[in-house]
Amino acid sequence: MRIAPEQELQLGWPVVVACFAAAIYGWGFGLYGQSVLLAGLQAARGWPTFLIASATSFYYLSGAFLIALTPRLMARWGPRPVLLGGALLLGGGATITANALAPWHMFAGAAMMAAGWACTSTTAIATTLALWFDRKRGLAISLALNGASASGFTVAPLLVAFQHEIGLAQAVPLVAVALLVILVPLLTWGLARPQRDGGTAPRGPANDKGLLRDPRFWHIALPFSLGLMAQVALLVHLVALLLPRLGPSGAGLGVALVSLMAMIGRVAAGGVIDRLNLRWVAAISFASQAAAVLLMFALPGQPWAQVAGCICFGLSVGNVITLPSLIVQREFAAARFGPVVGLSTAVGQVAYAFAPALAGLVHDIAGGYAPVMLLCALLQVVAAAIVLPNALFRPSAPG
Repeated sequence: MRIAPEQELQLGWPVVVACFAAAIYGWGFGLYGQSVLLAGLQAARGWPTFLIASATSFYYLSGAFLIALTPRLMARWGPRPVLLGGALLLGGGATITANALAPWHMFAGAAMMAAGWACTSTTAIATTLALWFDRKRGLAISLALNGASASGFTVAPLLVAFQHEIGLAQAVPLVAVALLVILVPLLTWGLARPQRDGGTAPRGPANDKGLLRDPRFWHIALPFSLGLMAQVALLVHLVALLLPRLGPSGAGLGVALVSLMAMIGRVAAGGVIDRLNLRWVAAISFASQAAAVLLMFALPGQPWAQVAGCICFGLSVGNVITLPSLIVQREFAAARFGPVVGLSTAVGQVAYAFAPALAGLVHDIAGGYAPVMLLCALLQVVAAAIVLPNALFRPSAPG
């Protein structure tokens, strides 16, 4: 028995809960955990920041090519095996990376994590929710992706705390196994739901060439690629950036504040997002992140400025992740939702895959993070200028 559109939220909310849990796991190791791994390996191995960050960039770049295949995997195997398999790969790869004794171990772990990230990130969750939600899909995606924000003040602080107590090599597998114990039953329960009428998983970007020639596609993919480059660069290096400024406990607090504010920002926007011009929301989000980074840059010796910067930066982190899917839903026909989201996510990830390594290289050359922060602020300003509605592009009706 399939559910009708008017019953979507009533009968589909367990699916949102399951995707929320998957997002906690996915972003906990796939995004916020990367910052803990980088700082931990810096301290434990003393390898150059550029080398460690290059493994992170390799991880994101490999995942970018796999993400476009996620809707096809969903169509063939269903969402539950894909999400669960992705979680296992992600946790296993993070464990290999945390126990790296030689640089090539990091890259082996990164390759494994890339496959897991492709099966647990935005495309996987949005494609899963499309099976159960149509009219309320934007709200469902927004609620589920709050798990991405929750991972920052749950998974990341746990990793930082356990790393301090028992070391990175033991902390990562401990947290991964503990989260799997929670995730497996939630996926089993939540995804055993009747799908909506006509709910089928999109089979992936069948018209890649056509999308790549569509200006509407690039007016989504380009600014969010630039914005996410800056966002990912800062998040991956955040613990290492904050440690000398705030100490271990302060660095953990900073990550937690970023993710907590990301959830608050997404929830606050979620209640009115359907009535707003999404491109203006995106422009404001990028501009506020630039302002936050510049505040932290200008006052490196002031703890309050670092904390305030984390709060301001975090308020838009969640929305920058959520907005592309919502803009695609508004500006493209429903049948093209999966292909456009999959391809735009892959293009964005190819771009921001280089951000951690680039930031690491700039750090090593300059001997600090100040130039990295200026570069991130510049990228956010450019992204805001491109995404401004009615300036370079006037959104058209879905098609």
